[in-house]
Amino acid sequence: MDQIKTGMLIRKLRTESGLTQKQLAERLNVSDKAVSKWELGNGCPDISLLTELAQVFAVDVQVLLTGKIDQNESENGNMKKLRFYVCPKCGNIITATSDAAVTCCGNKLSACDMRKAEESEKLKVEDIGGEWFITSDHPMTKEHYISFVAYVTDNSAMMFKQYPEWGVNITLPMYRSGRLVWYCGKCGLLWQELRPVR
Repeated sequence: MDQIKTGMLIRKLRTESGLTQKQLAERLNVSDKAVSKWELGNGCPDISLLTELAQVFAVDVQVLLTGKIDQNESENGNMKKLRFYVCPKCGNIITATSDAAVTCCGNKLSACDMRKAEESEKLKVEDIGGEWFITSDHPMTKEHYISFVAYVTDNSAMMFKQYPEWGVNITLPMYRSGRLVWYCGKCGLLWQELRPVR
């Protein structure tokens, strides 16, 4: 923890929250001199106060430890930039529209690297009268299977959880262009364009 960065961040968050040093100190059951000391970079909050301090400012404890809030202004919540995090232990799937600090089963997760599917890897898409019917020849065994398929457009995402020994059989409304994204523990995260035929 960088005392100066953390102190500057505490001051910034406190003033943005409209709190005086005394008001913040009262919430944390410390003296206003302690808060002043933190903000000047002459000391850090005790580790036992970090969770409570994070709750007061509605930030993650990690933000206080690093002393900075990442700005993701360029992302603007664009669903096409959706990031997928997959827990290797439990298979949990977590998404975010920008970089995020994600943990599951006690492990910090990194966003999966996404690659465009080769022709032989693509999911099969069939028009069945105004809907897409999606299937795949991908293996679906306990050791090697597609764990989810997502349909992502610029403003929405639909996710379909898949299970070992099930075939991929998904029906989607054909209403706009988007991207199919799917994940396999061995093959990784893949995508292909999905466009209505006019």
